[in-house]
Amino acid sequence: MAVLKIVKYPEKVLETPTEEVTKFDDELKKLVADMFETMYAAPGVGLAAPQVGVSKRVFVMDCSGGKDPAQKIAMINPRVVMKEGEQTGEEGCLSFPGIYFLVMRAMRAVVRAQDVDGKEFEVDGMELTARCMLHEKDHLDGVLFIERTSPLKREMVKRRIRKLIKAGDW
Repeated sequence: MAVLKIVKYPEKVLETPTEEVTKFDDELKKLVADMFETMYAAPGVGLAAPQVGVSKRVFVMDCSGGKDPAQKIAMINPRVVMKEGEQTGEEGCLSFPGIYFLVMRAMRAVVRAQDVDGKEFEVDGMELTARCMLHEKDHLDGVLFIERTSPLKREMVKRRIRKLIKAGDW
């Protein structure tokens, strides 16, 4: 397993909708294993393939931060089948290091996906699990969490990033 380089905003791959996975092979298994390794090393609770420069419909998550093996989930070709309720909470993103703000998401989300062998399964998640699945699924659609805030706050974040890039700190 290897720790991959995490792509930072404004890399184009982050804003490009990803391609469906059609081959469930050793290459996919290696990508998923490397993504878990990268996510834990970062550290984060979720990581989507575009964040490591791969434009495929794959994300990994573990809301326990590695403490509960049952929460270590890889979702391939995920589809949100149901959302309900509302929650507002602080979100960050490994492609936006050090940037956090409040984002409103559904309180509950049901996501259907495939595992690394192509077998379908479903996760019915509440609170952090729902937030994480919806955040990562957004990545696969080329939607960044800064799109989920006000235009003013989004512009402030972009301005801050431009300054960091100019200073060589991004």
